[in-house]
Amino acid sequence: MAEVNEATFEELYAHYLPRLFNYMIYRVGNRQLAEDLTATVFEKALTRIATYRRDRGAFSTWLFTIARNVIVDHLRQQARAEMVNLDDLYETAAPGTPEAQYLRQEELARLYTGLNSLAEREREIIALKFAAELPNTRIAQVVGLSAENVGVILYRAIGKLRRRFEEENER
Repeated sequence: MAEVNEATFEELYAHYLPRLFNYMIYRVGNRQLAEDLTATVFEKALTRIATYRRDRGAFSTWLFTIARNVIVDHLRQQARAEMVNLDDLYETAAPGTPEAQYLRQEELARLYTGLNSLAEREREIIALKFAAELPNTRIAQVVGLSAENVGVILYRAIGKLRRRFEEENER
């Protein structure tokens, strides 16, 4: 990347930090670990910024590829991977009555259980889509699939979750 100065990197950091952190917390399930891994990603990005080539892909693709590699390295070091406690994604309490808060917690627990039932690839693509807010074309570049394949995987994974919720509601 031609001439990335400190101010430019600060702008990139401020722009991508929320989405990258959401992706990290979704993938590792622990706020403090997500903070550490997010810092590692930005440290690697800063030290390797000279290797970024605009003609090979968008900055977000490059950054989330680094993030994905940091997570893979972390998971390799762990005996078993943790899934996110979705409560960590929502720092503020649910608005409304205690009953509404309870219902929200129940829905989050159901979603968490449903996400755990998906394959690793499906969870990763869902994290990139909804936590990192990446478009399918960027997700495809990060995970090494076609955008169409990413779309199909998302469609099927969401369908699995929907069917699971419908089956639970019928009980």
